[in-house]
Amino acid sequence: MTTPPPGQDTERPVVGSYPTYGGAQQAVDLLSDSGFPVEHTAIIGCDLRMVETVLGRLTRGRAALAGAGSGAWFGLLIGLLLSIFAAGSGGALVLLLSGIAYGAVFGAVFGFVGHALTGGRRDFASRSRIVAARYDVVADPQVAEDARKLLTDERGRRESR
Repeated sequence: MTTPPPGQDTERPVVGSYPTYGGAQQAVDLLSDSGFPVEHTAIIGCDLRMVETVLGRLTRGRAALAGAGSGAWFGLLIGLLLSIFAAGSGGALVLLLSGIAYGAVFGAVFGFVGHALTGGRRDFASRSRIVAARYDVVADPQVAEDARKLLTDERGRRESR
């Protein structure tokens, strides 16, 4: 699959506009179920904004705990890789447990020190995501009218129920 050149999607006519991504997906799914060549369509998020949800205060203890968790996962991975070469099942188990323990300790230290070095500039944990005000379904100009008609017909059938 090739990536279209910049600006190509903006030249495609809008065949449907939806307040949610799920609605736009349903529209494309309906087109697909109707035998429409959906490879000529795209879903475009419009009026994007970044939403950062604050999850809570981030203390040095929480940073150390998060680092310990990440480090334990990394240690588990290293332990699994090393256990491939271990002779006997007892040695493999020791390597796994040692990897988890060392990973957790080093992760906790790095998490604590990393947060301490920020100097209190960001004492909160958050999650970011990009959201759109609406989602437009667009189609290539040669098939746009067919797509628009299919979506309009389906909308009419739903309203008549």
